[in-house]
Amino acid sequence: MRNKIIFALSACGIIIGLISAYILGAQRPAQKPLFQPVSSPYATAIYSNGMIESEQGSGENINIVPEVSGTVTKLLVHEGQSVAAGTILLTLDNAIQKASTEQLRLQAEGAKSLLLELKAQPRKENLEIAKAQVALATANVTTARHQYDKRLASYNIEPKSISKDVLDTAKDAASQADTALQLAVKQYELTKAGAWSFDVANQKTLADAAAQAYQAANAMLQKYTLVAPRDGVILAINASAGGFLSPQGTYDTYTQSSVPAIVMSTSQEYLGVRCYVDEILVSRLPDPAHILAEMSIRGTDIKVPLEFVRVQPYVSPKIELSNQRQERVDLRVLPVIFRFPKKDLGRVYPGLQVDVYIGQK
Repeated sequence: MRNKIIFALSACGIIIGLISAYILGAQRPAQKPLFQPVSSPYATAIYSNGMIESEQGSGENINIVPEVSGTVTKLLVHEGQSVAAGTILLTLDNAIQKASTEQLRLQAEGAKSLLLELKAQPRKENLEIAKAQVALATANVTTARHQYDKRLASYNIEPKSISKDVLDTAKDAASQADTALQLAVKQYELTKAGAWSFDVANQKTLADAAAQAYQAANAMLQKYTLVAPRDGVILAINASAGGFLSPQGTYDTYTQSSVPAIVMSTSQEYLGVRCYVDEILVSRLPDPAHILAEMSIRGTDIKVPLEFVRVQPYVSPKIELSNQRQERVDLRVLPVIFRFPKKDLGRVYPGLQVDVYIGQK
């Protein structure tokens, strides 16, 4: 019985071994790659890696920081949003600057009102008062002279009819009335002449200075509102409501450096590609008039022909990944800029790293 069991187990082992050998020995077709490895489309070409960026005349993207410091009160846009030039992006707390601006506005209005008052002189009411004072002084002169003439005539007829002191007093009163009339006439002429030209010129200078102070304060007040400098797309927002912003931007704890409050691209009808050509290969670059280039998007089979734009004529260390000067590199590169239309390209974004082959026509 025991031998039969051993024989059966041996037979089962042989069968299992044959089946395993068959299964393991069977050839299976290789799996197709998800995408084709990048390859050069040209007979001779220079390879470089590149970074997609917004397409513009200079620089990579539009970095927006405030010109003043303050706490963010409102964020009015979101990442990926298309905005038009002048669109309000965010606002900062402007309470103190707003109050100062209002104070200067009132001061400017007061200075202007005083200038208009000087230019409007003589005031009709003041002129009428001065004219009435002349009439009153004239009447006083007439009365004083009549009294003096009467006393003088009486004295001439009979010196003892009136004292010399009363006669002298009447004469002095007539003289004082004449002087008062002359003063009233001068005052009338001064009122009628209006404000002195030097007073007007001085007040105009003060009004202009107050107006300029208000304009400067108002211009500073506008800087507490960040607006889009041109049409484009919001790529990144590094600020939040309640956070603090300065002209250096905001502090990024990850990179331990300051970053822009908002990063924008231009309108994404076209995108740019900044390629970094190894300094050893710079001498092999074709003439700009004959440059051809093709971009391969990593992880896909998408290949996009590129249009040459310009060469940035400055060889610098290759630090495009972190963009930090403390990054240790031993490679220097020459940036070459291309562009391509984004139409019909789906998930292609600024900041994406791509492979580029540069050939020659």
